[in-house]
Amino acid sequence: MSLRRVLVANRGEIACRIIRACHERGLDAIAVCSTADQDSPHVRLADQRVIIGDPHPQKSYLDIGRLIDAARETGADAVHPGYGFLSESPDFAEAVSSAGLTWIGPPAAVIARLGSKIEARQLMKRAGVPVVPGGTPDDQSDTGVMAAARSVGAPLLIKASAGGGGRGMRVVRDLDAELTEAVQLARREATAAFGDGTLYVERLFSRARHIEVQVLADDHDQVVHLHERDCSLQRRHQKVIEESPAPRLQEGVRRRLTDAAVAATHAAGYRNAGTVEFLVDASEPGEDATIAFLEMNTRLQVEHPITEAVTGRDLVHAQFEIASGKPLPWRQEEITVRGHAVECRVYAEDPAAQFRPDAGRLLRYEEPAGPGLRVDAAVEAGGSISPHYDGLLAKVVSCAEDRATALTRARVALARYVILGVHTNLDFLRRTLAHAAVQHGAVDTGFLEAHLDALTAPPEDDIELALAAALAVDDRLSRRRLTDAVDAVDDAPWTTLDGWRLT
Repeated sequence: MSLRRVLVANRGEIACRIIRACHERGLDAIAVCSTADQDSPHVRLADQRVIIGDPHPQKSYLDIGRLIDAARETGADAVHPGYGFLSESPDFAEAVSSAGLTWIGPPAAVIARLGSKIEARQLMKRAGVPVVPGGTPDDQSDTGVMAAARSVGAPLLIKASAGGGGRGMRVVRDLDAELTEAVQLARREATAAFGDGTLYVERLFSRARHIEVQVLADDHDQVVHLHERDCSLQRRHQKVIEESPAPRLQEGVRRRLTDAAVAATHAAGYRNAGTVEFLVDASEPGEDATIAFLEMNTRLQVEHPITEAVTGRDLVHAQFEIASGKPLPWRQEEITVRGHAVECRVYAEDPAAQFRPDAGRLLRYEEPAGPGLRVDAAVEAGGSISPHYDGLLAKVVSCAEDRATALTRARVALARYVILGVHTNLDFLRRTLAHAAVQHGAVDTGFLEAHLDALTAPPEDDIELALAAALAVDDRLSRRRLTDAVDAVDDAPWTTLDGWRLT
C-alpha cells in the first residue's frame, strides 16, 4: 500500500522527529495539538494542524475519538503514535485500523498480548525465552498476591500486569514489615494509572543491568535485531542515560540476548519496530551471567537515536516501509555496529528538590553543536514548558569511534547547553557522566539512587554562579573564553545554569 498523508498522534520532540521523516519520504504530515500547544514547533513544522482539545491529556492527546475524527477530517491515510500517550493502546490501534487507516505499529492483538506483563511472561516461557523468576497468582486478592510473594522470597518486586514507567511497582526487602503495604500501594497506583489492578511478583536481582534489544519485524515473517542498548542508569525505574553498544558485556551474553530477542519477537507474532528488555545479573560477570526477559515495548523507544547512530539505520523510515507492506530493507548480517553512542535525557526538573518537575517560559535556549552531536528537541526561546505534559525538553545524543570520546562529547555538550527560565537536570547529567563508575561502565540499575546525594549537591564555588549569571545577561562576555573554561574545569560555569531564572 502507498502512504500519502500521516497523522502524527503525539507532541514534542517525537512529533517533530516523525514529521521530518514524513517530509523526507515526500509525505504530508498532519499535527494534532491541544490548545496549549497550538503554537508549538511540531505544529509549525507540519503541513496541517488540528486542535483536538483542552490542555489536559485526557481531553486531547488521549481522546481516541477526537484523534480518529482529526484523521478523517484531514484525509489522512495513516497514523503514527510516536511514544507515550496512546502508542501502546490496543484500543487506539484497533480504532485506527477499523477506520480504514494504516496503523504504523504492531497489530492491536499483539499490543494487548504483550501489554499484559503476566501474559507476556507466559508467552516467553513457552518460547524458551528466560524470564525473571516470579509468581502470577490466580487469586488476585491481597492475600493471594502476598502468598505468591512469600513463595518467591525477598527481595522482590510487586508489579502491575498492565504497568510501565515504574508505576504500579513496589520493592519489598522485608516480607514481614513491607509486604502488606507494598501490595496495597501497587494496586492503588496500577488502578489509577492503567485502570487495571492486576499484580504479579518478580524476584529482585540484587545487582542488575537493564539491557534492551531493538528489533524490527515485517509481514513476511522476517525479524532482525539492531543490537543492544544499556539503560541501567535510571531513577525510580525511569531511564536517564542510555548507550549503545552495552559496555563490558561479554560477547556470549550479547549473543544470548539478541537470540532471545529474535525468538521473543517471532513468538509474539510481532510486526514493525519494538524493543525486548532484559535484566542481566551484574553480580555474575562473564559468559555465564544470568539473563531474563523483562518486557517487550510495542513502540518506538525514546532512546532509538543511539541505535540509529551506531547502525546507520533510520528506524522511523523502517517503520513506514513495514507499515506499507514492504519487506525489511536489510538482512541481519548487514546490520553491524560502528562506534559508540550515548543519549542523555534533558528534563525540566529540579534535582536538588527531589527532581520536582518545573514549568514556565524559556527565557534563553541555545543547543550545543559539534561533531558527533545530535539534539532532538521541540522547544525554543520564548516558548513555554507546560505543567500538563512530561518534562522532557530534549535528548542529547553523542557518538564517536570509541566510548571514551562519546562520553567526553556528551559532557562538553551538556556543559554548553544553555537553558534559562526553568530548572533542568543538566548538571546532574554531567556529574553522572563524570563519575568514575560510569566512565568504566561498571554500573547497575541501583547506581543513581545510591549516589544521588553526590550527584545532586549544589556547586561549592559561588563564582561559577556569578559567571553563569553574567553570561546569561550580557552577550558582550566572550563565549569563547567561557567555553574554554568549561573544558578546563570539572565544575564548569555553564553546568550551573539549571538553577537560574532572569528577573
